[in-house]
Amino acid sequence: MKLQNLYHRNLTVSRLADKIQAMSQKPAREITRKEVADKSYHHDDLRQKLIDATRDMIRSGGVEAVSLRKLAERVGVSRTAAYHYFRDKNVLLCTLAEEGFRQWQGQISRIFQDDRRTPAERYRLYIRWYMSYALENAEYYDLMFGRSIWKQKCATESLKAIAYEVFQDQVKLTQQGQKQGFLPAGEDSLRLAQVSWGTLHGLARLLIDGIYTDNSHIDEMCDCAANLLMR
Repeated sequence: MKLQNLYHRNLTVSRLADKIQAMSQKPAREITRKEVADKSYHHDDLRQKLIDATRDMIRSGGVEAVSLRKLAERVGVSRTAAYHYFRDKNVLLCTLAEEGFRQWQGQISRIFQDDRRTPAERYRLYIRWYMSYALENAEYYDLMFGRSIWKQKCATESLKAIAYEVFQDQVKLTQQGQKQGFLPAGEDSLRLAQVSWGTLHGLARLLIDGIYTDNSHIDEMCDCAANLLMR
């Protein structure tokens, strides 16, 4: 009996050794280029690369051209890697709009902190910059201020927060302009901020949508808008 048990034990050990040897000789699974790219991109901030690529896609083909599948192919990573950062297209677009508002906020801040110009000159420069930005980045501008996000009421909480912050900055700049004497002091600051922004947005949309076919006199339009809004 002892010899039989010893025989079975040796047989089990032998079979286990054969399995280990077979596993060691099995060729390793080939790692795809996308898997390699996924690992390297994670170290190079894949999230920002996805955002940058999305911006390019919007500029060339509009919001409709964007999908996470196409985005992953464009960057050269797997769809799983893209979904790791953005659970769906809406979150991706809202993230891009957030970045746009932050850049917008920073540029306006630089304009109004320029001590080389008078407050009134800064305001006129702001109006020209607004129109220039809207026309040169029409698809991006439409994402930030258009109906694809806001009309559908699908803005993320973080996008709502930065958009609200940007508008509050606009109200503060309006109040400052009223105190400095170049914006009408008798008007309610909130309403004046709404009307001034609405005026510029409406003019930008007429140009972007092609209703105003001649854009060779944009600077004159901007100066006219400034004259109407300023005292």
